[in-house]
Amino acid sequence: MFSLSAHGENWPSWRGPNGNSASSERLFPTTWSKGKNIKWVVPLPERGNSSPIVWEDRVFLSQAEENGALRSLMCFNRADGRLMWKSEIRYARPESKHETNSYCAASPVTDGERIYVSYGSAGFYCYDFSGRELWHRNFGPHQHQWGDGSSPILSGELCVFFHGPGPGSFLVAMDKRTGETVWKIDQPVVAAGPEREDGFAGNGNGMVGSFASPMVVDTGRREELVMTFPESIRSFDLASGKEFWRCSGLNPLVYSSPLWSDGAVIAMGGYFGPMISVRAGGMGDVTGTHRLWKSGKTPHRLGTGVVSDGLVFVFDRPGFAQCIDAKTGESLWQERVRGQGANNAIWGSAVLAGDHIFVVNQSGETIVLKADAQFEVVSINPLGEKANTTPALSDGEIFVRTDTQLWCIADTQRSASLR
Repeated sequence: MFSLSAHGENWPSWRGPNGNSASSERLFPTTWSKGKNIKWVVPLPERGNSSPIVWEDRVFLSQAEENGALRSLMCFNRADGRLMWKSEIRYARPESKHETNSYCAASPVTDGERIYVSYGSAGFYCYDFSGRELWHRNFGPHQHQWGDGSSPILSGELCVFFHGPGPGSFLVAMDKRTGETVWKIDQPVVAAGPEREDGFAGNGNGMVGSFASPMVVDTGRREELVMTFPESIRSFDLASGKEFWRCSGLNPLVYSSPLWSDGAVIAMGGYFGPMISVRAGGMGDVTGTHRLWKSGKTPHRLGTGVVSDGLVFVFDRPGFAQCIDAKTGESLWQERVRGQGANNAIWGSAVLAGDHIFVVNQSGETIVLKADAQFEVVSINPLGEKANTTPALSDGEIFVRTDTQLWCIADTQRSASLR
């Protein structure tokens, strides 16, 4: 039987093993379809925007059903897609969201012993690998008309989570074993007026909020926890929550999570907002001293991009891919990627393996591009149904959630040779 390689890499969070959406592996299939290189596919109860994570022989996925009244964490057998267990809770109160979003939009995270998952207004839960609840926290309701989407991360003994967007948003670090609060930081107050730079410019009632997930970076001198809030990037000490630095320049609506490139944090504003880069390692307000560049208005981006060898690759709602020089902010190329499906818009986030970038459009086609200063489409791989999610890469296999199914994609000829 095919078994997990001793050198196979887990994909324990939405952004992979190192929190940068990159795999250290290279041998992933680059072409597939419904009849080619599909190891297994299993039905899901309802559509969702959360993405799978993988730990050894298990795949985990959060799920909402019954218009959000039922929220659960599902565990699948990696070998055949069989549902091993499903832990669920009931939540009867109304909760706002955008029609394109889903309840339980956050992806889970695991350390190999426990799984942590946000159910939005229904609470934050920790389970063991048998699906038994270990603890949960009630952070209060999400109150944003577009819902939520920030996913938790793990660092050392801490589980860090952004409870937002909307009124009362905050960043919290919890003891991962007990759920007790280690520190908590309220989102900075933003008074977004008509002078804002994004697509709401001139509109005093424009949308405010961050859907980003935090990121840990190593500056060589210290670790920093970085978060993109409305209008600013901020950096904190992991142990205490004390702010190291802050840099202004973003617009009040942020969808994507921060990127890291050669000592600099790169962040994108949402809804035609600007993109900025700031050198990490400073103290206080570093806008005038450490901000390296700031773009003008950018395309309407929702997903998070990837960085490879000093190049930033980002994708936008109309279906364009763009390559940007991380040091200067200069655009090296911008090209539309057209698949066979009716909807070429890209709302999911990208992942990187070697010199290949994988990103899923809303028709459920996974686009594979070369991570290169020259634009090159390697393949476009249809699965025949809609998707708003991010692939998970582990030990030569790609896991993709579409609206109604969970897919395991693998080089079936290679897998057969290992049996």
